[in-house]
Amino acid sequence: MSKNQRENLLEAALIHVPFDGMNDRALLAGARDLGIPEAMARVQFPQGGAGLAAAYHRRADAQLRDWLRAAPPEGRFRDRVAAAVWHRLSLVEPELVRAGAATLALPQNAGLAARLVWETADIIWTGLGDRSEDANWYSKRATLSAVIGATVLFWLGDDSEGRAESRAFLDRRIDGVMRFEGVKARLNKLPGAGLLGRAAFGWVRAPQARDLPGKTTT
Repeated sequence: MSKNQRENLLEAALIHVPFDGMNDRALLAGARDLGIPEAMARVQFPQGGAGLAAAYHRRADAQLRDWLRAAPPEGRFRDRVAAAVWHRLSLVEPELVRAGAATLALPQNAGLAARLVWETADIIWTGLGDRSEDANWYSKRATLSAVIGATVLFWLGDDSEGRAESRAFLDRRIDGVMRFEGVKARLNKLPGAGLLGRAAFGWVRAPQARDLPGKTTT
């Protein structure tokens, strides 16, 4: 099955998610709609509903990456981060996100759920020009992951006009991240802080892109 056929299966399955949930039932219903054998559908999405949720999430991440490359937000850095997170939310449907979140909240999917949010945070920081390679690489993505997770939960329950309350919530959380980064920068200027930091975390480096045997994008 080609990439386009896999995308078609994802689209067909998502039609059933509001009725069946993000699970095997939706996957197999989508496969039946396309005349795809059940075995082939399971080859494409061996994790079932979790695989569907991951594919939907990563499709929006890919769109976010393209947007950041083509039309990166301008202004203060905190505004650029907030704009990127807000744009990412505009790329998904709340009902599908809610169904995906319910599936990813299952204990066996906890690792995948955390990885997906981390991937989104990494796309945002990288797309906005972050080139850190030390412990800052991790701390930036960890703090933004927390912001994204909290904002999505708030956004899913927000019925304000234009989800204005969600945007205000996001802005407050981004302000907190920027204050944290500011404190780190000031601490790094203290006498001896650089030596202490290198002694404690000097071994930490951002992962380097490399091709590995069996590496996949799923």
